Amino acid sequence: MNQPDSDTSLFTRLPNRLRFVLVETSRAGNVGSVARAMNTMGFSELVLVAPRCADPLRDPEAIAFASGAIDVLEGARIVGSIAEAPEGSNFAAAVSARLREFSPPVWTPRQFAGHAAAQGELRPALILGNERVGLPNEIVEKCNVLINIPANPAYSSLNLSQAAQVLAYECRMAAIGDSLPETPIGFQGDAASVTQIEGMYAHLEEALVSIGFLNADNPKKLMPRLKRLFSRTQLETEEVNILRGIARQILKR
Repeated sequence: MNQPDSDTSLFTRLPNRLRFVLVETSRAGNVGSVARAMNTMGFSELVLVAPRCADPLRDPEAIAFASGAIDVLEGARIVGSIAEAPEGSNFAAAVSARLREFSPPVWTPRQFAGHAAAQGELRPALILGNERVGLPNEIVEKCNVLINIPANPAYSSLNLSQAAQVLAYECRMAAIGDSLPETPIGFQGDAASVTQIEGMYAHLEEALVSIGFLNADNPKKLMPRLKRLFSRTQLETEEVNILRGIARQILKR
């Protein structure tokens, strides 16, 4: 698959295309938890179909469980029927732990995510059912695919927000790949030069000889092994200085 230009990357478009639809949700806390799951992965479009809880977008439990994802709750829509939910979408994916005899093709979350990320014109809707009874057959049968999360077969019951989190994560990863954030995390110093590292090795070897850890007349492979060890660390200048400081203190004694 060709990589798109950075200003039109698939991930920058996918949050505007993907919709999460909750059908007849019973607990306002679950609505808030789903909003949080969406927001952590960069998605924001949430639609509630005939929720069974009163005022689910302003309920204190929903706000508490959203844990800061208030913008997702404030932007959510409430509709009266499933027929209204997919408006503007052209691909519907039912999410269920229960497989049906008559159902659309069964996909994993990763298959769905890859398809959604690769098809720039796709406006998919992920449809999740009630916490207790899930989605009715008539809704599943009208969807393009049925998403089944391959959980532990002995205990495959996921909380509504857990299922939403799995799906949101897979969609994000399909869009951005396995790359880490470009912003460096933690301290990063200047890489040590070859001359600095060689000087450190000579200094360290002198210190090891002075304490009898290395036999200068019969060094065997100790220094090559130490060089191999340190070469895997990508030494920085400050780290070389620390090691030379240790060697200096050894030689003083």
